[in-house]
Formats: sequence, structure tokens, C-alpha cells
Amino acid sequence: MPRSPLDGRPDLPSLPAGHTLIDSHCHLDMADFAADHEQVMARATAAGVAAMVTIGAGGPLEANDRAVALADAHANVYATVGVHPHEASLVGEAVLATVESLALRPKVVAIGETGLDYHYDHSPRPQQRAAFAAFIQLARRLELPIVVHLRDADPDALDIMRAEGARDAGGVIHCFSGDAASARAFLDLGFHISFSGIVTFKNAEALREAARLVPADRLLVETDAPFLAPIPYRGHRNEPALVVQTAAVLAEVRNEPLATVASSTRGNTERLFGLRGGRPTG
Repeated sequence: MPRSPLDGRPDLPSLPAGHTLIDSHCHLDMADFAADHEQVMARATAAGVAAMVTIGAGGPLEANDRAVALADAHANVYATVGVHPHEASLVGEAVLATVESLALRPKVVAIGETGLDYHYDHSPRPQQRAAFAAFIQLARRLELPIVVHLRDADPDALDIMRAEGARDAGGVIHCFSGDAASARAFLDLGFHISFSGIVTFKNAEALREAARLVPADRLLVETDAPFLAPIPYRGHRNEPALVVQTAAVLAEVRNEPLATVASSTRGNTERLFGLRGGRPTG
């Protein structure tokens, strides 16, 4: 069984009484969690993580099935469905139809992650752009928000989002890693900005500058687990409990109490994904 990233390392910050967090983006279906899934979930609950949104877009379409199954099995887990830009070359009419069918399940709260990744270019860029446009269209038709993955592709992404009316669906730029100007551009489109453990990294001052300007009602926090564990857990498998550490650093960066960041990010996540009063009922 994998060791907890907390073993032998500093304790997580304690959330103020009466406050909890939501991990707005994690990958609980991945094999990294297969051996200790229940312990991971228990540590998240103990740390004050009230809910998790697991992203069903990694690799083959079966990842979507796994994410939906996890959401169905756990009252505090919700799912998204889509195809990561790395696999955009797989996207055609049959794949879109499968994603649409899954998106109708009651605990599916968004389309994605979708977007553009020009850093790795695992799929040809024209296919990435076509898939991104198609998923925005699907999200608009189903009236679901969009979870957007971006690396080194902001100009093209903004062009596609404007052309396809992404504002009408709304959504979040997940694991945001840009600067203040980039954040403003996505905020102007009505999107939320989500910060991961990258905001804790020593070389991330431009990102911290962006974090300071995001309005409180557009701010989300995530782990992107099992990736991107925050300092001082960097280099170890990330997991939802560690969203508390990222939120604590985000509070320091914004010169706000942790209670304020916990309250705003939880409320924003609930509203964006309809976790209260929306489609999910579990």
C-alpha cells in the first residue's frame, strides 16, 4: 500500500471551526489510488474536505465510466466527463455521443476536462481545437459548465471560447498557471480560476500575482491529485486532503484568513457545479 504523503512530514493546517473545503479537481479513478482508495477518502474527510470532483477525462473513455461509478458510490464525490486534449485525436461522433450519454447521469456536474495542450502536443493541434470546440458546444446544449485544461495555448483557447460562446456555459480554467494578464482575459469571459499546488512553488510568483487579483466570487482550489502536490509535500503523490495546504498558502498570498478562502471557494464550487440545488442529488 502506498505511504500517505503526510507520513513523517508536517501536519496539514487546521481549518477554522465550521469551515470545510471542496477539492474542485482530482483524478480519483487513476491507478495511483487503487491500493488505498478508502484511506485516501478517509484522510480527506478528516482534513475537512467536504466533497471532491473527480475528472473522468484521463486516457481512454473508460476513465469516464470509472469517474461516474465513483460518484455514484460516494455521496461526497461528483464527476465530470470529457476527453483530455492529449487524447483529442480520439474524438469523433461516437465519442461525443458516449460523453453526452454519461453527462446526463445525475452526479455528473460538468464537461471536461477539455482544452488545448501545446506543451506536449500528444494530439495534433487542429484536432485539439476541433475537439475543444465540440465539447463547448456540448456543454452549451446540456447547460453544464466546462472544465478547461490549458498549456501554452491561451490565445487559441480564447479565440475558440469566444467563437463558440463558452461564456453561455461558464466554467473554470483548472490548475491555472498563467500570469495576471491571462487571468484577466478568462475572467472577462465569465470563467472561474482554480489554483493547484503550483501556487506554493518557489518559482511561481507570477502565478501568485494572478491569485491576488481573482475576485473572491471566481476563486476555486484543487489538488489535480495525484499530480502537483504542494510544498512541503512536493515529490510525493498528491491526494485530496492536501487541498487544505494549497488553500492555506492561497490565503497567505491573498492576505485573507483561511476561513475566508475556505468559505468563498466552497461556495463558488457549489454554485458553479450545482452541488446545492442543482442537478446532483447524491
